[in-house]
Amino acid sequence: MLDFAAVRRGEKTINDLGAGLTVADLRGLTNEMVDHQLAQIAHATDADVVFTPIDPGADDPYAADDAERNIAWTLGHLIVHVTASSEEGAFLAAEMARGVVREGRSRSEIPWESVTSIAQCRQRLEESRRMRLASLDIWPDAPYLDVTVPARGNTPPINAVGRFLRGLSHDASHLDQIDEVVRQAKTARA
Repeated sequence: MLDFAAVRRGEKTINDLGAGLTVADLRGLTNEMVDHQLAQIAHATDADVVFTPIDPGADDPYAADDAERNIAWTLGHLIVHVTASSEEGAFLAAEMARGVVREGRSRSEIPWESVTSIAQCRQRLEESRRMRLASLDIWPDAPYLDVTVPARGNTPPINAVGRFLRGLSHDASHLDQIDEVVRQAKTARA
C-alpha cells in the first residue's frame, strides 16, 4: 500500500505520491486497501460490529447531528464511513479524468446504525471495491490529467489521480482505528 505518512507530515504531496501512477496502479491500490480492511476484520463477530469502543479523542465535526459529534465509532460505523469517503473520491476522480470539474460533493453513505453484522461489513467493503473499480472503467484511455481542483491547505492543486488517492488516504487514516476497535471488542468478548 502507499504510505501516506509523509503527506500527513507535509513532507510530500498527494501529487508526489501519484506521479506516474496509472489506472492499473489505482486498481491495484484499491484491491490492496480493501483486502487489508477485510483482513483486519477477518476474525470479528457480529457483536464486535456494534461494540462501542472507548475513544476519548472522538470528535467528528462533520456529524449530521451535534449529539453524535463526540461518540466513539463502532466497527460498522467505521466501515460505512471509510467506504463512502473512498467512493466519493473515486467518483469525483472519474469526472475529472473525463475533463469535468463540478462543485459540490458526490457522497452517499448508508446509515451506520443499519450495519449490525460482520457479513454486512464484508458486503459493504466488497460493494465499495466493485464501485471504485467500476469508476476506473469510465476513465478515458487518455485521461485529462491537466484538469485540477484546489487541494486542502496550501498544497498544490490535484488532478484525477490525486483525487482518487485522497480517498485511499482517507481509508489509510482510519486503519489504526479499525484495529483498535477490533482489539477492544475482542478484549471485551474474552
